[in-house]
Amino acid sequence: MSRISVRGFAVASATAVTTVGAVVGVASGNSLPANGDNLETTAADATLLADIPVGEQAQVQVASLTQQADAQAAAADAAARKSAEEAARLQAAKDAEAKKEAAEEKAQAEAEAEAREAKEAEERASRSAVREASSFSTQSSYSISEVQAIARQMVPGDQFQCFSNIVDHESTWNYRAQNPSSGAYGLVQALPGSKMASAGADWQTNPATQIKWGLSYMNDRYGSPCGAWSFWQANRWY
Repeated sequence: MSRISVRGFAVASATAVTTVGAVVGVASGNSLPANGDNLETTAADATLLADIPVGEQAQVQVASLTQQADAQAAAADAAARKSAEEAARLQAAKDAEAKKEAAEEKAQAEAEAEAREAKEAEERASRSAVREASSFSTQSSYSISEVQAIARQMVPGDQFQCFSNIVDHESTWNYRAQNPSSGAYGLVQALPGSKMASAGADWQTNPATQIKWGLSYMNDRYGSPCGAWSFWQANRWY
C-alpha cells in the first residue's frame, strides 16, 4: 500500500487513524511511486480508517476534532490565565509603589508640619520672654547703649538684628531724632511722630515706648522686623 505525506504526517492511501483515535490525514487518492524517495514513514502504531467499521468512522473523526478543539481551548485558557496573572502582578506592583510614595509624602508633610510647629513655638516662647515697655523705669535721658539694651530686652532675639538695622538707618539710635522736612520722629521715625501715642503718652521722651510702637508696627504691616527690613532694603523706606 503506497503512502503519501499530508501536512507532515505519514498516512496510508486510505485515511490513517492513530491508536488514540486522532485523525492523522486523508489520502489524496493519487498514487505516488512506491520507491519511498521524498516520503515520510507512517507512525508505527497508526491505524487505517478503512479498518474501522464504516458506521464508526464519522464518530472517530468527530471525536478527533473535538479533542483538537478542547486542546486549543485549554491552551487559550492557559494563555489567558497567564496574561491575567501577569497583569495582576504588574498592577499590584504599581499599587504598592503608589502606596509607598503616598506614605513617603505623608511622612515628609508631617515632618515639615512638626518643624513649623516647633519653630512657631520657639518664636512664641521668645516673644513671651521679652519685657514690656512699662517694666522699665523712666529716666530723664538715655545713652545709645542704654537704648540698645532696652531694645534687646523687648525685641525677640531672632528679630533683633533686623530691628537694629532699621533703627541704624532711620535714627542712628537717637530717640529724639526728628526729620525737619517730614516731621518723622524717634528711633523708628514714625510719621507723624504722634502715632506713637497709641503705645504711651511719653512717646517723645521714652525709648521703650518708641520701641514698643515700632515693634508693633513692623509686626502688623510686615509680619516681623525682618519682614520690614527686607522691604526697607528693596525700597529704602518701610
